[in-house]
Amino acid sequence: MAEKIAVEVIINDSIEKVWDAFTKPEHIIKWAFASDDWHAPRAENDLRAGGKFNTRMESKDGSEGFDFAGTYDEVVPRQRIAYTMDDGRIATVVFEEMGNSTYIKTIFDSESENPIEMQKEGWQGILDNFKKYVEVL
Repeated sequence: MAEKIAVEVIINDSIEKVWDAFTKPEHIIKWAFASDDWHAPRAENDLRAGGKFNTRMESKDGSEGFDFAGTYDEVVPRQRIAYTMDDGRIATVVFEEMGNSTYIKTIFDSESENPIEMQKEGWQGILDNFKKYVEVL
């Protein structure tokens, strides 16, 4: 059985700006990777219950990569996104307005290929990269 892993971040910007940057493909391709030696060359996002998403994540040298893809189970604008990844794992992203800042918490099912700590670091790295992107946007 998959272990639940949580990562979180506080972004010093409005929930409207954070939501747009998190959900629009033209923004997703600029932050959806955990380290500077990776990138996201393309993203598709049909943001509605039953809609599909797919973000290509790959190393800049082309040696490895994967499609991060799935189907949305629930979308509550500027509050919550729940989805099922193509491999059957479930994730939930919660957005909470905190004055002039926005709190994001992602809870996701672990996978069995990589250690839990590595998975947590990877997802946290992506959220940290998202924060860095939004705060200079």
